[in-house]
Amino acid sequence: MSKKTETPSTGVQRRALLQGTAGILATGMFPAIHAQEKIVLRYLGTAVNQDKAIAEKFKADTGIEIQYVAVTTDDVTKRAVTAPNSFDLIDTEYFSLKKIVPTGNLKGIDTKRVKNADKITSVFTKGEVAGKKIGDQGTAPIKVIFLEGEKSKVFSKTPTQFMSLIPTTYNADTLGIRPDLIKRPIGSWAELLNPEFKGKAAILNIPSIGIMDAAMVVEAKGIHKYADKGNMTKAEIDLTIKTLIEAKKAGQFRALWKDFNESVNLMSSGEVVIQSMWSPAVTAVRSKGIACTFQPLKEGYRAWASGFGLPATLSGKKLDGAYEFINWFLDGWAGAYLNRQGYYSAVLETAKAKMEPYEWAYWMEGKPATQDIKSPQGDVIAKAGAVRDGGSYEERMGGIACWNAVMDENEYMVRKWNEFVAA
Repeated sequence: MSKKTETPSTGVQRRALLQGTAGILATGMFPAIHAQEKIVLRYLGTAVNQDKAIAEKFKADTGIEIQYVAVTTDDVTKRAVTAPNSFDLIDTEYFSLKKIVPTGNLKGIDTKRVKNADKITSVFTKGEVAGKKIGDQGTAPIKVIFLEGEKSKVFSKTPTQFMSLIPTTYNADTLGIRPDLIKRPIGSWAELLNPEFKGKAAILNIPSIGIMDAAMVVEAKGIHKYADKGNMTKAEIDLTIKTLIEAKKAGQFRALWKDFNESVNLMSSGEVVIQSMWSPAVTAVRSKGIACTFQPLKEGYRAWASGFGLPATLSGKKLDGAYEFINWFLDGWAGAYLNRQGYYSAVLETAKAKMEPYEWAYWMEGKPATQDIKSPQGDVIAKAGAVRDGGSYEERMGGIACWNAVMDENEYMVRKWNEFVAA
């Protein structure tokens, strides 16, 4: 609580109101006072994480308005570093925190003000799934989620009261395939560069992510074993890019995609049969009635995670409104909404309470659907009897090999990646 902007009396009122809100959250009834205060929270992030339905539901429940500010992934980081006054909430990937936190522009989120903080999944708070450690190559959230204090510019190696970001969406990514066109089992990342798929393979053209997929392939082919795929040496970057350039010159890639919709179109048309793919993109292809599999692979998944944070300058009623958003977000409705799109949510328990048992069984437990599974928009995305690719939450998130990251040699890596794109 920032006291600088408050007289003692309003500070007390706000504190009392917040305590009241915590109790009221569970009932879904919110004080009318917010409607009079007209709080607007500027929410900086990429378009893919700015869902209109979430903003509308939050406003209906609380009277607080979310105003989305959509920019690219790189620009989210740039703004956080150079213009922290231009937003009230920031939605960014955990890997960007190594650039943002040292500036002091993020406020540590006080978990004592977050009702369900202790229920945030152990993937983030312990680096574990079901009590087992998961792969932490790259920027595993456990390395960057805790700060030493509210104004800290350094990460804490052990859990503290202050978090850098509250998880929004996260997932474990793998290759997407067209089983109807491939007609045989696919079990390894090495298949992305199999000449059998010459001219029908695609890779993601976002350097820091694409090179991780490439590293999974290089390791799967037995070419090289990395100490940390998320933080390569220059020699490792050279080797990885050389492998990609050779494949490209041999005509392996139909496309290098940058955009979610591009990946969906390549797969739907059948121009591509195997590619780097995101789970919701596979869902989008399926909703067109086209066979598409988010393929589990023996080497494991490349995981990613986003979360939202607070600028250090946030204070007063906007800060109270931001904490209200955090509490609302972890209360279940948003979690259930995200789970139904194939993402995973921060607090599983509250999301489960807002989902039908058959939905939870399909999305989270890897069980066959007992009835048709629908997207939040009502489209059928899996027929009764279908099983979610990769199985249960424990199988998927427990099978992580590495996390998206920004390398120490990032500038060099991007330069080399651009040589691959231009080759």
